[in-house]
Amino acid sequence: MKTIAVGKKVHARVMKAGLECDMFMENTLVNMYAKCGFLKDARHVFDRMSERNIVSWTTMIAGYAQHRQSWEAIELYLEMLSEGLRANQFTFASVLRACASSASVKHGKQIHAQAIKTGFGSDVTIGNALVTVYARCGNLESAREVFDRVSQRDVVSWSAIISGYTQNGHGYEAQKQFSRMLWAGVKSDKFIFATALVACRGSEDVGLGKQVHAHIIKTEFESDAVMESTLVTMYVKCGSIEDAHKVFDKVLECDLVTWTAIIAGYGRSGRGEVALQNFCQMLQAGIKPDNFSFTSVLGVCADLAIIDQGKQFHCQTIKNGFQEDASVGSALITMYAKCSCIGDACEVFKMIPKTEVVSWTAMIVGYALHGQGKEALQLFEQMQCAGIKPDHITFVGVLSACSHVGLVDEGRRYFDSMTRIYDLVPTVEHYACIVDQLGRAGRLDEAESFINEMPFEPSALVWGTLLSACKIRGNLKLGKRAAVKLLELEPQECAPYILLSNIFASEGRWDDAARVRKMMKDRGIVKEPGQSWIVVQNKVHAFYVEDRLHPQTEEIYATLEELTVQIEAAGYVPDTKFLLHKLGSEQKENNLSRHSERLAIAYGVLSTAPGTPIRVLKNLRVCGDCHNAAKFISLAAKREIVLRDSSRFHHFKDGICSCGSYW
Repeated sequence: MKTIAVGKKVHARVMKAGLECDMFMENTLVNMYAKCGFLKDARHVFDRMSERNIVSWTTMIAGYAQHRQSWEAIELYLEMLSEGLRANQFTFASVLRACASSASVKHGKQIHAQAIKTGFGSDVTIGNALVTVYARCGNLESAREVFDRVSQRDVVSWSAIISGYTQNGHGYEAQKQFSRMLWAGVKSDKFIFATALVACRGSEDVGLGKQVHAHIIKTEFESDAVMESTLVTMYVKCGSIEDAHKVFDKVLECDLVTWTAIIAGYGRSGRGEVALQNFCQMLQAGIKPDNFSFTSVLGVCADLAIIDQGKQFHCQTIKNGFQEDASVGSALITMYAKCSCIGDACEVFKMIPKTEVVSWTAMIVGYALHGQGKEALQLFEQMQCAGIKPDHITFVGVLSACSHVGLVDEGRRYFDSMTRIYDLVPTVEHYACIVDQLGRAGRLDEAESFINEMPFEPSALVWGTLLSACKIRGNLKLGKRAAVKLLELEPQECAPYILLSNIFASEGRWDDAARVRKMMKDRGIVKEPGQSWIVVQNKVHAFYVEDRLHPQTEEIYATLEELTVQIEAAGYVPDTKFLLHKLGSEQKENNLSRHSERLAIAYGVLSTAPGTPIRVLKNLRVCGDCHNAAKFISLAAKREIVLRDSSRFHHFKDGICSCGSYW
């Protein structure tokens, strides 16, 4: 502001001296005002000029382009042409910059043709600007054609094409161009290095990321603040949290971006407790969190289901003025929903502005997760009435809601509306939702036909969904076909082996089940063990099947035995078909009663006050017998039990589950 004040004083002196009508002086004044961002003043001087040359027009166009008033720049350029002036290379470069900002490929092509006609088609500055225009508009083919025709490429040329491929999601091609640039002997700057790292994280290629990192070290850009945060983010997105932490530890003064990157990294890698520790360290270092860091740490609370910590962060978001931020609001909704507090999620939703699709989507997905399909669909209708256009994630929530409450035909109508009404192309997740709906309803042949009619090759997610349905419905023939397809796509994943083995076991074909498990063992594939955990007084207590490592093991098993006696007296009968091993009936019953979720529930009954809800999480889908037992325990212990498994939430109260035994 001091600079512009001085500039205006000089302008006043110019007027007093009678020099205002001097074209050179007027062009200088336009340039001064434009570069300082005072475009109205610049235009005022420009409009009062009695005579203008190409410098006058170019200066004003460049000012608009620089400050992202793209359409004003393009309109002024067209006005210049109507006055009979001929653009030079600087005019073309400036107006093309405006075309890039506005993503106007139509004007970009017209100006491209004009540049060729006036003899500037091979100019490197114009070529660089054209590459940027075409890339920003998603026309990579034209961008590459222009780039290839630039005879003397400079660092800006390479930066334009590498950025273009990166911004359009072509990470590997961006990396190829980066390598070509190095072979051509062009010295990279930190902006190209940063773009190359973004390309690596987009393609999740940590090997190439490390190569770029090595070049950065050689050129001594590693200590640059932007480069440090970009490196941390790259390693995080590539799933290499250890490398991310090595870079993080070398940073002398971590800024908010770097802290947020490492917090998000630990959260995504399943090390939520470390993420929370880093967030607390960030606060101790005097760094004020922003909406992105709050979103990351709330996501950690959601994954760990630590509601008390989540509520503390909720208070901090209010103190820091983020109560109306859409991303923080949606993160809070998700956190409360995943912590089994769907009522609190609703309260947050009521209080935040509802102008963003992300807020509506978070609440719809939350309802779906808790099996409240009707509420989810009602909210979706309200969202449509509010004029908010749903996105792909919204429809995943809507279709999941239909799945959980058995609304197969309604689900198909919503699926069809994606393309018919909203011009959204269904992804593999949406197709998997329809397969899930048909599978849960027992319409397995229809599900297989739906898969065969997909417009692209079905993924492992789709075949895995069908295989799970075959296991539940006991359809061995179709299950084998689905398992073969799944094994072709994911030969090193344990799920298809386990599901196929369980299908054989449920049919009493123990030899076939053993053969599948032996095949799995021979290939070195290890099954993820079932684990359940419960948070009591901010401490996580984890259990495996027949677990005896907890310090209160004797009390837990005594409580479990007492509960078993009570629920059997109330009519519970163990369903041994859910224990898919060749054992005696008595041994099967004992094993069922010691599943991880029952141990966690027993510990909840033992260690929490009577009448308080018991909240348990499980990494796998709850078995049918434990689901039935939980209903009886909720009645016998007079407790609400909230069980979150890999599929959804189950709210057990007074002997009834919210899923209606449909999950």
